[in-house]
Amino acid sequence: MQQIPHPYQTLYSELAQRSLDASFSSEFNVGGRFVAAEVKGRRYWYFDLPDAHGGKARTYVGPIEDPEITKRVENFKDLKADIRQRRKLVSTLVREAHLQRPEGKTGDIIQALAEAGFFRLRGVLVGTVAYQCYPAVLGIRLPGTSMVTGDADFAQFHSISVAVDDKMPPVLDTLKSVDPTFREIPHPADGRLSTQFSSRSGYKVEFLTPNTGSAEYEGHPTPMPALGGASAQPPRFLDFLIYNPIRAVLLHGAGVPVTVPSPERFATHKLIVASRRRTDNDGTAKSRKDKAQAAAIMQAMIEQRQSEDLAEAFMEAYERGPAWKDAIRRSLSEIDKRARDIIEPALARAIAKLERDPAEFGLEGQA
Repeated sequence: MQQIPHPYQTLYSELAQRSLDASFSSEFNVGGRFVAAEVKGRRYWYFDLPDAHGGKARTYVGPIEDPEITKRVENFKDLKADIRQRRKLVSTLVREAHLQRPEGKTGDIIQALAEAGFFRLRGVLVGTVAYQCYPAVLGIRLPGTSMVTGDADFAQFHSISVAVDDKMPPVLDTLKSVDPTFREIPHPADGRLSTQFSSRSGYKVEFLTPNTGSAEYEGHPTPMPALGGASAQPPRFLDFLIYNPIRAVLLHGAGVPVTVPSPERFATHKLIVASRRRTDNDGTAKSRKDKAQAAAIMQAMIEQRQSEDLAEAFMEAYERGPAWKDAIRRSLSEIDKRARDIIEPALARAIAKLERDPAEFGLEGQA
């Protein structure tokens, strides 16, 4: 694997921080602009925002002579200037560092949900789009063949959705602002609830929440108070994936601050779900993709001397029970042999450093 040169890693860190700062400081839609207008001899600030009909909506802000109001206008100018600079950073990272930019519609959907408050409400981006964030996070290029996707998946703990005492605007309205053809897909177990939304072209957005109860809950949608009318599908093993997520930035537009699973949990989770895919053609292809993504991240973490972080997540999952252990062992045995010859000895050495016996985790003779 090829490391990303340090100057570009520094640029990414700067972009991530500036994007996060902007998400906290933005008080007005950056698509609009402040204008000064004179009324009866006094000058006032107004805010013009283009509408869907080619016109503009004008909002009164306050007198120019008010220093606090004028300060807000100046801060907005700085924010818009920063957006242009951040766009240049994104372009540089994509063009020169060859980092992955999501497909345009995917980026627009994630940005719209971010602006609607999904990540502020402690939601987590999961799936292949999250995988696209890891090269910059890890400082190493990952195989692009594992990055192709036609959907976007989002997750949130149900307990958080209840506890935050806040909610997004209607999810369907947010998605329609990107593509008016988005519609709700009634859940087959309860047609009153929707966990998936689909556009006319077949692009799907799905919301998930961990199932930490019995298997009988897996096929039933869970209402999510914070998600703007969306419910969530409750798969098993998801609680492991989205526990203690990390911040990242999606290389779209001027950079979109997102929250994704930690790479060690993402890789270990992929080993688990890969062995549990359906055995039809679609399931088999997804299983191969899962294992490829897991192997790529694990090798990258080993190269970047993060083996102990990987080992801790691996051990935690392995010790959660027979179903977890069997799934991990099966997938690990099925990944490419060249990758396995790197991963297994490195895991064994890291486990030994953590004062555990590698043999307890199916890695006897590897250390």
